Amino acid sequence: MYDIATRKHALALLGQGRSLNSVSRETGISRSAIREWRTRIEPLSRPATECARCASAPRPPADPAAYAYLLGLYLGDGCISPHPHGGYVLRIACADAWPGLIDACRAAILRMKAANSVCLVGKQGCVMVSSYSRHWPCLFPQHGPGKKHERAIALEAWQREIVDAHPWEFLRGLFHSDGCRITNWATRVVGGVRRRYEYPRYFFTNASADILRICTDTLDAVGVAWKQARHSRRAQNVSVARRTSVALMDAHVGPKY
Repeated sequence: MYDIATRKHALALLGQGRSLNSVSRETGISRSAIREWRTRIEPLSRPATECARCASAPRPPADPAAYAYLLGLYLGDGCISPHPHGGYVLRIACADAWPGLIDACRAAILRMKAANSVCLVGKQGCVMVSSYSRHWPCLFPQHGPGKKHERAIALEAWQREIVDAHPWEFLRGLFHSDGCRITNWATRVVGGVRRRYEYPRYFFTNASADILRICTDTLDAVGVAWKQARHSRRAQNVSVARRTSVALMDAHVGPKY
């Protein structure tokens, strides 16, 4: 049996972004025990946080720019799940290949001040950036039963105001979650010599027509030209390929890292 101080110390290490394996090695406590404490103790031990949306006088989140970025990440690769002891857990899936994205996601959650800590939970090929709060559905009213692409997704008026004020942060979130920057190439014969030309382009892929439309409406608002690309039965693609538009995306969005 472990005393409460030992348990809180292990949970504090998790709150610093440490993995279960790392905390287990440092403390000598099994991963299963730490996982159980996180489920049963951590949400109940945190002080309540004030919610900007369900307060008597609703207001924007603490950091609207961070919120716009996190909204993009949530619409792309995020979900909200009820916690068995009350409240909700926000989870954003970030690929292991992009440690900078994991750091940016964690920083955005903390800047919003809606939760007291952020945990990184390792999965095969990705990290789930997770955070507990009783108010995630207030901040992300797109939460609902089932998959996002199987239900209607629309921004609330207050969310639209934030996206209009911080469109590039919102687009960064979308393209950093369900998008990419790639380099295409082509060849052309010039003066009898075949030359290779490379050109970058951005893609955004999502199975929800509503989320896709929110993305393209925002691209239109910032003057980025786009076109519908080939799509599969499960998802649709938006392509940004014109040189001036790619330059705008490079200046304000940039590739994942």
